[in-house]
Amino acid sequence: MSITRAAVRPAAVRRKVESWLAERDDTDAIVLHARPEWTDEPTLTVGETTVRVVPCPTPIAARAALVDRAAHEKLVLLTDLTDMELGDGLLAHVSMQKGRSVDPWDLVTQVFGGQIRLDSTLVRTGRWVADALTDLAPAEGWAPPTGLILTRDHALRHLAGAVLGLDPDELDGAGLLQWSTDAPTQLRFADLPADWAEGIGTFLAEAAGPVAVPVLAAVRAGHGVDAIPLGLLAEVLWPRGVPTTPDVELVVARARLEPRLGGTRLTETQATAFGEAAEAWIYRALDGEPAARHDARRMLRRAEEIAEEIDVAGRLAASALLPAGFTQRMRAFGAAVRLAVPATGAAATVGELIERAQDRLAEVEAHRSADRSRVETARMAVRLLRWLALPDGPTPATMLDAVHRQVREDGWVDRARLDVFAGDVDQQVAQAYRLLHTAVDTRRARHDREFADLLQDMICAEREPGALLRVEDVLDRVVRPVLDNGRRVLMVVLDGMGVAAGIEIADSLGRSGAWTELTPGGGPRTGVLAALPTVTQVNRCSLFSGRLAVGDRSAELRAFSAQFPGSVLLHKSDLRTPAGLAVDPEVAAAIGDPAVPLVAAVINTIDDALDRSDPGTIEWGTDTVNGLRDLLAVAQDRVVVLVSDHGHVVDRGSDALLVPSDSSENRWRPAIGEPGNGELIFRGSRVALGGGATILPWREELRYGPRKAGYHGGAAPAEAVIPLLLFAAHDENAVPGWAGAPVSSPEWWREPLRPTEATPVHAARTAAGRTTRRPARQPAQDEGLFDLPAPSPVAAPPPADPTKTLVGALLDSAVYADRRGTRAPLPDERVAAMVATLVAGNGRATLETLATRAGVPVHRVPGTFAALRRLLQVEGYPVLSLDPDGRTAKLDVPLLIEQFGLEAS
Repeated sequence: MSITRAAVRPAAVRRKVESWLAERDDTDAIVLHARPEWTDEPTLTVGETTVRVVPCPTPIAARAALVDRAAHEKLVLLTDLTDMELGDGLLAHVSMQKGRSVDPWDLVTQVFGGQIRLDSTLVRTGRWVADALTDLAPAEGWAPPTGLILTRDHALRHLAGAVLGLDPDELDGAGLLQWSTDAPTQLRFADLPADWAEGIGTFLAEAAGPVAVPVLAAVRAGHGVDAIPLGLLAEVLWPRGVPTTPDVELVVARARLEPRLGGTRLTETQATAFGEAAEAWIYRALDGEPAARHDARRMLRRAEEIAEEIDVAGRLAASALLPAGFTQRMRAFGAAVRLAVPATGAAATVGELIERAQDRLAEVEAHRSADRSRVETARMAVRLLRWLALPDGPTPATMLDAVHRQVREDGWVDRARLDVFAGDVDQQVAQAYRLLHTAVDTRRARHDREFADLLQDMICAEREPGALLRVEDVLDRVVRPVLDNGRRVLMVVLDGMGVAAGIEIADSLGRSGAWTELTPGGGPRTGVLAALPTVTQVNRCSLFSGRLAVGDRSAELRAFSAQFPGSVLLHKSDLRTPAGLAVDPEVAAAIGDPAVPLVAAVINTIDDALDRSDPGTIEWGTDTVNGLRDLLAVAQDRVVVLVSDHGHVVDRGSDALLVPSDSSENRWRPAIGEPGNGELIFRGSRVALGGGATILPWREELRYGPRKAGYHGGAAPAEAVIPLLLFAAHDENAVPGWAGAPVSSPEWWREPLRPTEATPVHAARTAAGRTTRRPARQPAQDEGLFDLPAPSPVAAPPPADPTKTLVGALLDSAVYADRRGTRAPLPDERVAAMVATLVAGNGRATLETLATRAGVPVHRVPGTFAALRRLLQVEGYPVLSLDPDGRTAKLDVPLLIEQFGLEAS
């Protein structure tokens, strides 16, 4: 009787026919034992042979098929009859005179080349694998295994690769996400029989890891093309580093995502892998070709759209990649700034609130889609908060003190508040910045008034300058001593450069690594006081004349040539070059000529910006000051003096105050009538215009003339204090009395506020052997015959400073002595200063702060840090390292204690 047999798949029939035809059998028919069902096309074409497939439930049907066979066709007879039921007479007309079984695993062997054996784990995977490998095999067959055994991994990897359109070696999270962007191949997967899809999915979860589960779930749910956006949202809804039990809102938000995954509830591991893989895909795409970057931005937008659709957009601040997350982080930062700004009249901000703003800033900085200019403004805002947190110092006692306050403190404030004044595009952040700017302006206005009062006293009383450098003193007191020492000088006069711009330009030169900044005695920077009013015709002529003078370019040239015969003064027209030349040949020749002791060049870029652009939003440096970089490139053997003739103030927009005046000048007017609010009258020999008497504004927002981007002429320190910067190419001894400059920025500029109690300090206390004294036991009332007066308590010694104790133990340790002796040693006091700074800063400090505390010139900071790191790296352990930001040192205090054996100190 017939046997119940499985239906045969068309691909299996084709494989059997291919094998039969390869045998070069002369017969015209083959019997395959299978269920006599055939729903596919009745004929197959294999090579050049036409083969008709005929279901034969009875012997009569089989005989009829043989009789009706066309001459050009071969037959495949599908029957569930046994050979005995078919009979010898019929079998005599078919291949091998017997029926052939359709073993799916034989077919697998065939499509992998035939000369292999099957791994038992492959067979145990299930019949579906054989059917899929047979049905989906390429025309040339599957790639054979490297050995004689067809392993489960090899077979399934090639099968899954064919289904997904991926190379078998790319079946990882990245490959799956790339596949999810291809809708047609997803449809192919969705059309697979359910058991095939389930089996391939199980294998992909093994090969690609847990990321395969959500990706395939999204595909099955019809949201496969959204797999990457969904992964980005998984990163938001399963944030790393949060408590294991999520809050109710987070659970609800996750539930809203599940329908996009066909109801699949992700595990923590799956969601984390999904999010990480999606982020990695975006990063690769953003680093790729324009088309890939376009796709990445499209995915980011789609993720935000889905977040809106499932009502989780409010949680996108948790994303370090989505643009909406950056917006939300910026708003959280703005809220923290608003809280940290001191109320009117408050002496200082609360440290805890500033720390919170710093934390929010760190989140903004960590965002990968951050707008770098907005981040830089946010950094400036935090710096200003730290400045406001400091008690305001006493009023400067002298004009020199006021100039130094502008150079060493307030110029840095001006640098930061220019960015904050420019504001932010987000209204919530902008309002916080406006509040902060108002608080900063309130304090700076006090400083400006104090400066102006001292300046008025000096001018009106005709006080001697003493150590103060005036604009007319620069050539005699700064440049001439350099020339007398046998060094040639390039003096660059950057018209309009104030202290804030000078800070940026000096930083730009320092970053280049080609120049070493010099300061008097290796101490802080100093500055120069301009003459009044602070306009070009007064101060530039006075600078080149060596005395107070008023004049134009020709007057400057005559005075300069009289003082320095054989030297060269270059104005704007002299610095213009023809096509292809960065430096005019005559200019380059003069700078390179040993017979020309002094070359002075006037660059008007900053002053020109006051009329034609916005100086408050330009970051001044060698790339933005036209011609500066090129002049410096041909002046490597000269000492470079950077100076200006005056500074400037920027226009305050709607906050500016226009005061009526008969003068056409913007920031000074003749001394007619009484000075108004924000003005002072100046009379004396250093007032070069107005007949020796002028009214000048000290408030930065006042102006008299037409609106421009910026102004000069008044008595504000931003206009009247001129930065003085000296540089030499890798020679800190180039100028007698000058040496390598220290770090110039104030501490509030570079160092965040940190909690006073933190783990590194506790570790230092442990190393210091800090113990708690047990109180003495009081005797019982009946322990003595007589009541005696209680002894006076002995005062406990003051507790040891744990930082000093730890540093002392380090310097006294045998390990330190041994390592110090085998290396070019750093002075112990320098090591002590840097380690103490790091310990006190909870294991962190900027390189500039380390240099400041250790008295290291700024150009030696990298080498000193490298030497300290080598000294402390016992057996290669990272006791001291550099943060990825490239400017923050990190000390692992517990590891330091362990490596140097300080536990019992």
